[in-house]
Amino acid sequence: MPAARVLIDGPSELVFDYAIPDGLPVQPGCRVRVPLRNKNATGTVLAVASDDATADLGFALRPLHSLTDPEPLITPKLLELAHWIANYYGASIESVIRVLVPEAVRTEDNSAKTRKAVVLESPPDEETLAQLAKRAPKQHTIITLLTHAPEHKLPLTDLGTAAGTSVKSLEKKGLVKLIDQEVRRDPEADGTDEILPTTDLKLSDEQQAALTAILASSEVGTTAPGRPPAEPENGPRISESASPTPAKGRTPPLPTSHAAGTPIKSGLATAAQRPILLHGVTGSGKTEVYLQAARKVLESGRTVLVLVPEISLTPQTVRRFRARFADIQDQVAVLHSNLSQGERFDEWHRIRKGKARIVIGARSAVFAPLPDLGLILVDEEHENSYKQDQIPRYHGRDVAVLRGHLEGATVVLGTATPSLESWQNTIDGKYQLLRLTQRADGQSLPLIRVIDMRLESKKQKSKDTFLSERLRSAITDRLEKNEQTILFLNRRGFARSLQCPACGHVCQCPHCALALTYHRTDDRLICHICGHQAVVPRKCPECRDPAIVLQGFGTQKVEDVFRKVFPAARIARIDADALRKKNALRDLLNAFRARKIDVLIGTQMIAKGLHFPNVTLVGILNADIGLHVPDFRAGERVFQLLTQVAGRAGRGSLEGEVIVQTFTPHSPSIQFARHHDFDGFAEQELEMRRQFYFPPFTRCAVLTSRSTHERRAEFTLETLHRRLKEDLPPGIELGEPLPSPLVKAHGQFRFQLMLRGPKARTLTKHVQQVLAKTSLPEDVTVVFDMDALSFT
Repeated sequence: MPAARVLIDGPSELVFDYAIPDGLPVQPGCRVRVPLRNKNATGTVLAVASDDATADLGFALRPLHSLTDPEPLITPKLLELAHWIANYYGASIESVIRVLVPEAVRTEDNSAKTRKAVVLESPPDEETLAQLAKRAPKQHTIITLLTHAPEHKLPLTDLGTAAGTSVKSLEKKGLVKLIDQEVRRDPEADGTDEILPTTDLKLSDEQQAALTAILASSEVGTTAPGRPPAEPENGPRISESASPTPAKGRTPPLPTSHAAGTPIKSGLATAAQRPILLHGVTGSGKTEVYLQAARKVLESGRTVLVLVPEISLTPQTVRRFRARFADIQDQVAVLHSNLSQGERFDEWHRIRKGKARIVIGARSAVFAPLPDLGLILVDEEHENSYKQDQIPRYHGRDVAVLRGHLEGATVVLGTATPSLESWQNTIDGKYQLLRLTQRADGQSLPLIRVIDMRLESKKQKSKDTFLSERLRSAITDRLEKNEQTILFLNRRGFARSLQCPACGHVCQCPHCALALTYHRTDDRLICHICGHQAVVPRKCPECRDPAIVLQGFGTQKVEDVFRKVFPAARIARIDADALRKKNALRDLLNAFRARKIDVLIGTQMIAKGLHFPNVTLVGILNADIGLHVPDFRAGERVFQLLTQVAGRAGRGSLEGEVIVQTFTPHSPSIQFARHHDFDGFAEQELEMRRQFYFPPFTRCAVLTSRSTHERRAEFTLETLHRRLKEDLPPGIELGEPLPSPLVKAHGQFRFQLMLRGPKARTLTKHVQQVLAKTSLPEDVTVVFDMDALSFT
């Protein structure tokens, strides 16, 4: 009897083998019900083995009960990708399956939403209609409405509250039929603005060249898909947990099928199948290239996946695609974590059934079960938000590249500020580089002025100066011209901290090694790491001095001061505190687009992807935030952020200006951003990375231990460090165990060490072998992060 290897749902990774009853069409990726000890459970089939593989087990496998769905919920390619992710990132296969099949789909509590609908079953003749008009006018009205309705079908509620009796009478006569009609819970259904259809714009020579190259790659990719590089040598093995069959020993490993655990070989079939890095300056028309490439791929019968770095960018992207594909806008689906369970259930199944041919979403949408995938668009590919910060810690951009090769789809990575990893891949010939050097409307890039805030602080005799005279006059000028301004500050709240000038005491979070931020709206001190809140003290908690004062500034204080300085201006703020209501961001951006707001103050939510033609001034209030942190990527991130924010200015017919306020005006990140010189920045930054052996010239992983007991967390990491040092593979550099830059968060002390080496799979394999042999204290958690982006 054939057997199925089943991953059991639940917090523990349990993998067992079950016999497949005759006539049950079980395939890898199917969802099944199985017996587990004295109860029933659900799980996902990872592999199917033939009769020969189970012939000499020496005992009978327990049969699985049934299929929860006749079709596999995970395609063979996605299942293969899941095994790759589990091995590459050192995660459990169960954690990856949870991402592939979201909870809204796995749980049996969710189902499609239905409503009663009336269908015209048998159209009556003229004589019957005449009789109904005389004797039963309500029934006659219902028949008339159904006759002219699409598909001769109408929801019962559309026929009026008193229509139930008439419908039943018509049903008895055989004229109509009452059915359950499935209703889609559309995430964008509550949008207030009507979407107006748009047509393809005329492309510039650079845009046309980029589109031609993308389509050429797409045609090649449909015939001979390449293979992604660097798959770990062996697929995941069966769990070491006990067998569900009592007293008969653990089930031995089954041979995996072609859809589970197959090694993914390195190398690409042809040069034309390489991922494409579309490097275009801000406003160069990358989105138009995306749209026209998507149209050609859809016309060829294949589907399109669009990834955006932030959920906040999803509504704008959805609007653009629905407007361009107005005739099939019902085939545009949305996937991200902010959807309700019902919305996620409906969108996921629409995609799987082929009802949606365009999927737009954030990081997790890379696993959308699209059939015949032809094009993957990764917008703002440099963004750190594509990296998952929970297990499995995958990078959405890199997984998109891998999936593109598996599916034979073209992968386009678009950005104005490429990550240095992607840029180096173009230098090495692994990626194809396409460039858009001019703005699509022919306008020049905005003029960037750098203001030395050291001099401004001396002029204004204030250490918390955030409004220079140059920026003040520039805003006044824009208000007089009825033009709009964006002000950027990547720090929310009113004041950075509360400090006593007498004894120096700073109010800190009791759970994190971080000062509490004052929020005037709530009149609370709030920790931006764990969310702890405290009442604002009127006296110093240490020395009882009443002169305790606020230090620093955030977006709330900026808004408060600007309302006083510019009393006639219409000012709004966008940050996590101002957007607590659903659709608040969309409503604010729509108001700004409609010119109902003059000055928009915001955090990194407004730094990328937004297009407002009337914005002619962008002010960066403090360019130094994030620059002086213990992270080798700090300079790269500041350069990217400044360039992206500056790109919001001058995107229409009016020239743009950017004013950058900084206390370190000579920083290379600021100076290269000032001149829009990515190539110069990349050259000097890559040289520094090469000398100090940092990515992209090596692979970097971080091992972190966490515990409420500081010494236990430290001792655990020291023990792991000692064991990792034994039999260390050649080429791997093992750092020393040290306190994390943020040594305490969420009540846990944190220690970390860095590993670097030429091959990721060698790093992962070595660490996982050591972890498997090490018994950790119950109150200590150890986390492994391959290709780590955060070191705090």
